Amino acid sequence: MSDLQAIYDDAMFDYSTGDYDTAIAKLTGILAEDPQHFDAQLSVAMCHYRKGDYATAIAEGHKAQKLKPNEQLVHTNLSLFYMKAGDKKTAEHHGLQARIASWKDNMAPPSAGQPAAGAADDELKMAGPKPQAFKLPEKFPEMPWKKNKPSNPGATPPTGGGAQHG
Repeated sequence: MSDLQAIYDDAMFDYSTGDYDTAIAKLTGILAEDPQHFDAQLSVAMCHYRKGDYATAIAEGHKAQKLKPNEQLVHTNLSLFYMKAGDKKTAEHHGLQARIASWKDNMAPPSAGQPAAGAADDELKMAGPKPQAFKLPEKFPEMPWKKNKPSNPGATPPTGGGAQHG
């Protein structure tokens, strides 16, 4: 594991405990050494967002956007930042860009190396019992709920043991 990865992991621990200033310090140290470190740039923006500094979060989010312009997470975060800052129109724009980016990620046809949508689910599905084979009967049995017509046409059907009217 590289030193930058260890520092990044420590910064994410600080972030998870709510120590955003320490996380920002570590992440900006990573960016000073490697300005192309996308995860660190994205995380700096999120730290500023968590602190409530939406303007800085937006500025840092746009730096991440320059590193990966078509990354779905960048646009999702920018949409969140703009919404919290009160700019609904720009937030909706970045929300749309995030959706478009997710579609672009899945543009290859299933035969081009990517499994079909259901194939990944099939690998995770529990093995079930095999269905039992059965033979359909040639003649279906009589239906007991259908009564035969009475043989005496003048007879009235028997009444149940209900209350008598009288």
